[in-house]
Amino acid sequence: MELTPDRVVEESQWVRDRSAVVVPLLNETRNQLGELFDTEVGTVTEAEYREEVAAVFADGDVAVNVAGYVALLRELDVRDDYPGFVVDEVLGRELAATIAGGQPLSLLAQATFHFADTMTHTDGTAGADDLDAALAAGFQTRLPGWEWRERPNPFAVARNQ
Repeated sequence: MELTPDRVVEESQWVRDRSAVVVPLLNETRNQLGELFDTEVGTVTEAEYREEVAAVFADGDVAVNVAGYVALLRELDVRDDYPGFVVDEVLGRELAATIAGGQPLSLLAQATFHFADTMTHTDGTAGADDLDAALAAGFQTRLPGWEWRERPNPFAVARNQ
């Protein structure tokens, strides 16, 4: 596989165009997590998702890595799937983390990937459902809607202290 600027554009378009599949999974993941943690979480529209895809792919360093993970998962197939279980899980987890950004969001996205992965089955290659779960987990983590992310952090130290 070769990643060129043109291939990164193609993968970004594929991720953007996957909104009809990813956004419902993203919102279902948020609903389920909200119930588990007794909190309300905002929903995400397809337009918000596509806008955030553009933001992720606007950063070239992130874009090339996200495109690489997406391309690998789109093509990854293992006869009988189970023997390849680890590789598609690792790629999915890392894709979710890369989309979400640095700590602590990347760790949350990795954990959320495994949660979202239990709610999806995508026909096709072994990596297809992991790809959808990773996109849902990564973007749901970085997008607004979580109350704890929208309030001032009590652990922040004022600059003049």
